[in-house]
Amino acid sequence: MDTDDVRSYRPISNLSVASKLLERIAAKQLIAYLEKSALLPRLQSAYRTGHLSETAVLKVLSDILLGIDAGDLSALVLLDLSAAFETVDHHILLQRLEHSYGLPGLVRQWFQSNLVGHRQFVATGGSFTSFLALILCGVLQGSVIGPILFLLYTADLLLLIEGHGLCPHLYADDTQIYGLCRPSATLEIQNIISTFIDDVARWMRSTRLELNTAKIEIHPVDDSICYLCHQFEWDLTK
Repeated sequence: MDTDDVRSYRPISNLSVASKLLERIAAKQLIAYLEKSALLPRLQSAYRTGHLSETAVLKVLSDILLGIDAGDLSALVLLDLSAAFETVDHHILLQRLEHSYGLPGLVRQWFQSNLVGHRQFVATGGSFTSFLALILCGVLQGSVIGPILFLLYTADLLLLIEGHGLCPHLYADDTQIYGLCRPSATLEIQNIISTFIDDVARWMRSTRLELNTAKIEIHPVDDSICYLCHQFEWDLTK
């Protein structure tokens, strides 16, 4: 990490025990409601019981290997967001909680009170403290319910990916997109991926999120398998 680069630092909220306890109770009720109503993003492997980074890798790797066994070629696209948790638009999030997830009235007001009105400051070495700044966007990192709200905020990305005929899998703010095609259709899938990246960039701008273009990666079939296996040091020859 470059300690001189301000982008290397992320704000972590130092919340009280009482606040975290209240959030834990609310998060438990929220997850139970979303699971009962089948509203949780089914291809998001983060901040949920039984959904780990291994879950995402196994799903993507399994689909790619099944495609290879069927004689298909695949391409893997890896997307990364810049400071994703800090750029969540409160108004858009509250609108989605109400209209997409059926959380109006007092419930919406509770979430609004949880999101709006926080202030933060920067302290270095105990000798310098900046002025208090009002937090205008983002979910609090260090909170219990913040990551869940982020998953709900980005759930529409899955629909956008599938609308292009591609297969998605998300882990927090990292997105894996892969497509399978016959060897004779490689140009077609290249065009689909190119169009998709343009569309997802527009979607990101409309939701105040930002793609980290320096970390976007596109891998052909052999490289995509090697990349996924490298994450967990797996050996396909065993």
